Amino acid sequence: MGFDPIRAETRFGFGLSPRIAPPTGIEEMLDGVRVRDEMARRFPIEPFDEFRARIAERAISRKASRSEDMSEDARAAAKARQKAISRKAYRDGLGWMRQAMLRRIETRTGFRERLAAFWGDHFTAYGKGAVIRAGTGPYLEEAVRPNLAGRFEDLLIAAVTHPLMLNFLNQDRSIGPNSVQGRNKPGRGLNENLAREVLELHTLGVDGPYTQGDVRQLAELFTGLDWTPQRGALFRKKAVEPGPETVLGKLYGGAPRIAPVLEVLRDLARHPATARHIAWKLAVHFVADQPENDLVAAMEARFLETGGDLPAVYEAMLRHPAAWAGPGNIKRPIAFVASSLRALDAAPAVLSPWGYKEINQNLRRPLMRMGQPWERPIGPDGWAEEDSAWTTPQGMAGRLQWALSLPELLGQAGPDPREFVEVALGPGAPESVRFAARAAESRREGVALVLMAPAFQRY
Repeated sequence: MGFDPIRAETRFGFGLSPRIAPPTGIEEMLDGVRVRDEMARRFPIEPFDEFRARIAERAISRKASRSEDMSEDARAAAKARQKAISRKAYRDGLGWMRQAMLRRIETRTGFRERLAAFWGDHFTAYGKGAVIRAGTGPYLEEAVRPNLAGRFEDLLIAAVTHPLMLNFLNQDRSIGPNSVQGRNKPGRGLNENLAREVLELHTLGVDGPYTQGDVRQLAELFTGLDWTPQRGALFRKKAVEPGPETVLGKLYGGAPRIAPVLEVLRDLARHPATARHIAWKLAVHFVADQPENDLVAAMEARFLETGGDLPAVYEAMLRHPAAWAGPGNIKRPIAFVASSLRALDAAPAVLSPWGYKEINQNLRRPLMRMGQPWERPIGPDGWAEEDSAWTTPQGMAGRLQWALSLPELLGQAGPDPREFVEVALGPGAPESVRFAARAAESRREGVALVLMAPAFQRY
């Protein structure tokens, strides 16, 4: 089996649209990854470089609210300002959620949006703190989206050294025990979180050829990576553990500089175990929980041949017959919501006026009931890929409840279910779904029946 326009949009994008034609070939899908990011232009999300100014402003207000040199009224005003900054960041974060959904609904390059979601999950990060908790969207905008069509090593460096990742994995608290700062601040020391996740999740994989010694040495090499709200990412020489470090048998460093950190990340990005791990993760996400070995091997080979050129790896996947065969994975809740909105042609004119209350009620809370809170995976390994994680009774009940309410949320009577079947599933829609749509007692129920059909629930 080879390219199919319906599967191109449903398996590798965010579903069919009544208004936007599916791609006509694999080259068009790949070109869609390389062209200008039109969705980011139309539905902007604040980049982190701008967002961190909010964190700095709140820190100033927090300090003022605790200053004994200020009057009681001034401290109260500073405390109120501190709360207002946090509240606005939370509400803006909900607005960025709406923007991300609109990108999925309106895109003509669905594969690009799916890749952005995949890599955002691979490099899971969210902030720990009142304002920075809303920073995932800005982080993805700055570190992930610009690197979808480059080399894996550039994406790796952008994500791993980003302020949000450093905050998420406590790297901004890591100090070499024998560094200048370590000797002056004995209460602080080495934190191995970032090093462990880089090896286990981001590059080599959980079964990769590394030891606890490699984790420790990489963590010592990473000392110095830091950030501040005022300056962004930076490198603190006085926090660096003295001496060279050995990672996977290679010696790095010897002087407190950023260059050895970038060198080790590039080496890890080009490692054969990384090629296998990334190929496997992409195949699992886009094709099946247990992808064919031949598919993974073809993608792995292209990764190694091209030095981790991501479009080459994507092409190897898309040109392999196994990528187009089989039933496909169960959609995660976010993909289910996005593809449902896309099938119903939820226009920007409808969603854009939604304020934080409507977004919270219509998107955020339903996703929580379905089991996938927006930008809040349980751990640094991101969301589960296994179908069993998304077919729980509670999760499916949440999907049904939301599907039944969807036309009303969009201010629609709902389309004729008999016509909606083909809009949502294409001309090859199963006869069982067509029959259910014909037999529905109302448009609302008919739409929900189509959205809850196994054929729509799978990519």
